[in-house]
Amino acid sequence: MSTSRAEAQQTPSRPRIVITSGEPAGIGPELCAQVAQSLTKDLANDVEGRIDLTCLVDRGLFEARSSAIGIETDKLPMTIEHRPLSVPSQAGELDVRNAGYVLGLLDTAVDGIRAGRFDAMVTAPVQKSVIAESGVPFSGHTEYLAERTGSPLPIMMLVADSLRVALATTHLPLRRVPEAITRRKIVDILTVMHADLRRLWKIAHPRIAVCGLNPHAGEHGLLGDEEIQTIAPAIQEAKDLGINAYGPIPADTAFVPREMAQYDAILAMYHDQGLPVLKHAGFGAAVNVTLGLPIIRTSVDHGTALSMAGSGRADSGSLSAALELAVRLVERR
Repeated sequence: MSTSRAEAQQTPSRPRIVITSGEPAGIGPELCAQVAQSLTKDLANDVEGRIDLTCLVDRGLFEARSSAIGIETDKLPMTIEHRPLSVPSQAGELDVRNAGYVLGLLDTAVDGIRAGRFDAMVTAPVQKSVIAESGVPFSGHTEYLAERTGSPLPIMMLVADSLRVALATTHLPLRRVPEAITRRKIVDILTVMHADLRRLWKIAHPRIAVCGLNPHAGEHGLLGDEEIQTIAPAIQEAKDLGINAYGPIPADTAFVPREMAQYDAILAMYHDQGLPVLKHAGFGAAVNVTLGLPIIRTSVDHGTALSMAGSGRADSGSLSAALELAVRLVERR
C-alpha cells in the first residue's frame, strides 16, 4: 500500500543519535560495540527499531577492539563513520598526539546536529589530562561543548532513574568553591534547570531542592554564612521569578529518600556533595546530561578505565542508559 504525502509528513522519523567513541586508548570504542550489539537483543523495548545510530570512530581501531572482545562489526545495527586517528592507538596507552582526534569527534557531532544530520549526541569518556597536555585548555566535555555551542551557562546533571542531581560547581578544588558560588550564578542555574526540566522532561512545574554549602546548611551562621548571605537570597529571587526552589537544605537531609521524593531535581553546591549519593544509587546505569545547551547531549558516569581497555570486562550499562535517555529526550521534544 502506498503512503500519501500527508501520511508521510505525519509519520515521526526515528531519532538520529551520534555516539563519539572518546579516548581511543580507553574503553570507549569497545563500549560502543557492546551497546550496538545489545540493540540486536533488546527486542522487548524495540530499541533497534526506534533509532538511527551512528558512531564516530577510527574504523580500524573499532574493528580491532570489537574483534578483541568477540564482536563481529559487520552485524551491528550501527553506522560507522570513519574518523582517522592521528597515530595508531594501543589499548591502555595514552598518546597526546591523538588529542586532536578526540576533540574532532566532538566537533563533528556538534556540527552534525547543527546541520540537521543528528538529533542528539552521546559521548563515551575522554582523558582530560591528555587533551590539556596537548596545549588545549580543557576541563571536560561540559565546558568544551558549551564553548563550542556558544552557551554561557552549561550545567552538569547526573540522572539515575528518577533521581536528578545538578551541580553548581564542577571540577574545582574545594577551597575555591565558596568564591565560585554567587547569588547571580545560583539564580541563573535554577533558571536553566527550571527551563530544561520543562523542555526536556516535560515537567510542568519542576520542584528543585537547593543544598546548603556548609554542614547543617550553616546552622544559622554558626558553621558558615554562605547560606545566609548568598544561597537563601538566591532561592528567594528564583521564587520571585516563578521557580519552585526550596532550601537551603542540609545535604544530609536533602538526600534522605523521603525528602528526595518531594523534588524533581536537587542542586548540589559542589561535585562531591551530590555525586557520591547518585553514584551509590545508580553507578553503572547513571547518565550525565548537560543542561543549558541548544543540543541534547548525554554521557556516561565513568572515566576511560585504561586498565580495562581491550579486555572485554568493561560494563556498557552507563553508555546504554545514556543512549536510551537521549532517545527519550528526542522523542519527548
